[in-house]
Amino acid sequence: MDHTTGHEIPPRGERSGHVQSINALTLATSSMERSVRFYQALGLSVVFGGEDAPFTTFKVGDGYLNIQFDPDFNGVSHIWGRAVFWVDDVDTVYQDMVDAGYEPNAAPSDAPWGERYFPMRDPDGHDLSFARPLSRVENRDHVDHA
Repeated sequence: MDHTTGHEIPPRGERSGHVQSINALTLATSSMERSVRFYQALGLSVVFGGEDAPFTTFKVGDGYLNIQFDPDFNGVSHIWGRAVFWVDDVDTVYQDMVDAGYEPNAAPSDAPWGERYFPMRDPDGHDLSFARPLSRVENRDHVDHA
């Protein structure tokens, strides 16, 4: 039962219109120019907007990352969540960001949950992670065989 409406909710197999994927994520920025340059350094391409626009869209795989200008936005001061981007080569993305003058939070590492990743924040403090699944061979050292 939906506790907000009081209506019965049909079993999962009998419902239509279920969520299939996330199409876009929108993040706020106090400086569109700074944000556009950061995400371009990651290799993302602008498909709408740009450094002088109030709203910019980047293509990310099958989805989109939107950046919305808010002159009153003071950056993220607390944990809100994390956007995880899957990449072909975590170490290359890490080095590209370091070479572009950005400071990731940590060097790439293999996580026990089966990903190689590194975390960093964008210029407005949004928590990001760049990851790829470890292959079965890479992951075997992280599996508890007990």
